[in-house]
Amino acid sequence: MNQPPLQARDFFIKACCFEASLILVAIVLGWMAGIDPFAKLFYSEAALLYGILGTLPMVLFFHWAERRQEDSFQKVRRLLLETLGPSLYRRHWADLFMLAAIAGLSEEILFRGVVQPWLEAAWGMRAALLGCNILFGLAHAVTPLYTLLAFLIGLYLSGAMDYGGTRNLLTPVLIHALYDFWAFAALVRAYKRERDGAGV
Repeated sequence: MNQPPLQARDFFIKACCFEASLILVAIVLGWMAGIDPFAKLFYSEAALLYGILGTLPMVLFFHWAERRQEDSFQKVRRLLLETLGPSLYRRHWADLFMLAAIAGLSEEILFRGVVQPWLEAAWGMRAALLGCNILFGLAHAVTPLYTLLAFLIGLYLSGAMDYGGTRNLLTPVLIHALYDFWAFAALVRAYKRERDGAGV
């Protein structure tokens, strides 16, 4: 843990740029498919409320997973601490929020704004739900368990998009961003505890 894999500033900038570039990918794919990636992203008080309240089950899920003692869960935790901890622990909470917001917006625009409706048009709703979130899981394939967890989270986000009977990307964008911010903050706290305990 003494040697960060990337300089903290370099990692943060690269992570923000990579996540933001997914919006360009979504625009290109949307153009190819005849889909406006932003068509279902609009403000509504209901979507805002669902997004905030919908984050709570995700946070509870995060803490449940964090407390699991099985090797596969511990491997994920260790991997995240060793790869993200050194790069994020010096960042201000506003930086963590910005990265989480960019990730939430870009990934939802890509997967639920373009990929899911594209697959729905070709295969129908159920197959598209599975196909979109298999791809979402594979995009987060750092370990087999993490891939599965990302798939399940993707299913939840897809369901949240249609909650209330009106499809609105704002709901999963908010859930994704707020969840990522919570996870980043928890990761930083855990890394600092380990670092301080080791006397680094």
